[in-house]
Amino acid sequence: MTVDRWIHVFAGTFILLSLALGVDGSPLFVSRWWLAFTAFVGANLLQYGLTNFCPMGVILRKLGVRDSLVCAR
Repeated sequence: MTVDRWIHVFAGTFILLSLALGVDGSPLFVSRWWLAFTAFVGANLLQYGLTNFCPMGVILRKLGVRDSLVCAR
């Protein structure tokens, strides 16, 4: 998998986990403050979409994950 795909996998996992921990009706509820983490991940995804910079991408590249291949048409 590429850096872009891993970013989506991690973001989706973090969002689902933080919602499970932050929503009152969840059996895994801990605190509503977990919803702040959901907002943080969403803000990072927005910033990544606008600037093409993601801190998770930097970490993944240092771990040796390859970048996306650009398809020529």
